[in-house]
Amino acid sequence: MALPDLAVQTASLLRLSTATEERALHQLARLAADQVRGCCAASVGIWRADELTAQASSHPDATWLTQVQLDYERGPMLDSLAGRAPVQCDDTLGDRRWPEYASAAVRLGVRCSITLCAGDEAVVVLSLLGLRPRAMTLEELQLAELVAAFSAALVGAVADYRDSRLTNVQLQDAAAGRALVDQAKGILMHALSCSADEALARIRDVSQRSNLRATEVAARVIDAHSGRGSQPALLELGPVSRRRSGDHEAGPRPRG
Repeated sequence: MALPDLAVQTASLLRLSTATEERALHQLARLAADQVRGCCAASVGIWRADELTAQASSHPDATWLTQVQLDYERGPMLDSLAGRAPVQCDDTLGDRRWPEYASAAVRLGVRCSITLCAGDEAVVVLSLLGLRPRAMTLEELQLAELVAAFSAALVGAVADYRDSRLTNVQLQDAAAGRALVDQAKGILMHALSCSADEALARIRDVSQRSNLRATEVAARVIDAHSGRGSQPALLELGPVSRRRSGDHEAGPRPRG
């Protein structure tokens, strides 16, 4: 496969409808298995702070081989992570470096593998499995390195998109909460003939005493003022049903 084609296929995985880490990993595993000659299955994992935080594979056996390495704390995946370099197993039947991994691979019919990693804070580990000894040559290793590099870039882009989307939601929530509090402050300022700071202090005081967020207290004030909520919910902020100046009523007095 030509480099531009591989880049285009990898970049196409980053669509807004599929821009999640889990979906990207599954699609990357399938892409690697399809495009690397001699590869029958592939797995992709993301390591953060020396911990596997996410993984996907094109076949369940690839996931099981990953777990074998984690259980015995040795294998090509961990060697690749430690050395930040490709690790190649030409024939699992004769390899003595990782006996548990090699034994499990032979039982599954996996006779060779290539494992490599890319990335910094989030390290993408790509494992390619073959059914024949030496099924993947140096040419396939170079292609696998490109897939790993593009995978790391894609995972980083997905993380950036997820973070920006979360930030956007948080900003929207903050703006909506500020609008609620401002509206409730206006109601209390009118009802209590107090300043904006005093109204905000009332909201915060009730928030602390009732273990509610300030936005929840503000929503209750607004609902009570508009008739959607109960009158006591509004009255608990103080004598908001009558003005300080004058004896005319703005609502029923609380009963003693």
